[in-house]
Amino acid sequence: MHRHSGAAGPTALTRPPRLTPGARVAVVATSGPVPADTLETGLDILRGWGLDPVVMPHVLDESRDLGYLAGRDEDRARDLEQAWCDPAVSAVICARGGYGAQRMVDLVDWAAIRAAGPKAFVGYSDVTALHEAFAVRAGLSTLHGPMPATANFLKDTAGQESLRATLFEPESVMSLGPGGAALVPGRAGGITLGGCVSMLAADLGTPHARPSARGGLLLIEDVGEETYRLDRILTQLLRSGWLDGVAGVVLGSWEDCGPYEEVRALLLDRLSGLGVPVVEELGFGHGPGNLTVPLGLPALLDADAGTLTLEVPALS
Repeated sequence: MHRHSGAAGPTALTRPPRLTPGARVAVVATSGPVPADTLETGLDILRGWGLDPVVMPHVLDESRDLGYLAGRDEDRARDLEQAWCDPAVSAVICARGGYGAQRMVDLVDWAAIRAAGPKAFVGYSDVTALHEAFAVRAGLSTLHGPMPATANFLKDTAGQESLRATLFEPESVMSLGPGGAALVPGRAGGITLGGCVSMLAADLGTPHARPSARGGLLLIEDVGEETYRLDRILTQLLRSGWLDGVAGVVLGSWEDCGPYEEVRALLLDRLSGLGVPVVEELGFGHGPGNLTVPLGLPALLDADAGTLTLEVPALS
């Protein structure tokens, strides 16, 4: 289901309802193998929020031959589908990232996902492939936010609180920043999209891929990519035309991507030619203080003030 309108850019996607105490949330593994002890500690945090987390059957699976995958692609896809299509489940939260969402995204029954309607979907990193699929194939807004079976989540109280507030009291977290700095000054409005930039590049040319970021406010971050690799990724997005017409760019963390001054110089080199506002270090991604950002909703970027402000709450 494409929600794009040509040159006018993307339209806002359907928001899921907010959570209430006692809500059942399903935890799924879409990518890499999940450490059981980390998961259990993360589930305790969710329980402390008054949620009732249920772990889907294949979350602790490991691939026999490919140790970087949480079991079989088909099983990961079925877990996501079954969780989404269960009317008792109010939200689906990814346990962790890693790698593997790309391999299962086309095995998901997206018609069934659309028929089941909106619910909160949370994750980041490798989960970017699924954020894009929910947007393009189901017309649903999602949450780029922390995941319970990651070591970062367990010690990131700011990230935890951002996710909790977004799920239960979305009016209280309508803005990221101030704190960011203008890499390229200016203001712009658009629909939020994006995630892990290497995953966005990996989506190019695949079935159902978003044709471009035109009219959108693009949020990007990454982890463990040397500066020349980030250069290659951004250059690919530029050369493909995917960044043509983007309204603005919002930069998150670049953990383990080389000295930040070098990364910053690259980002300025590759993005300033777009002629749109670019803000850096806005507090989402793989770094500490991983703030939750809704994707698929209208927002205003003020690079000079270092803020990204939603026009509507993340959840209805």
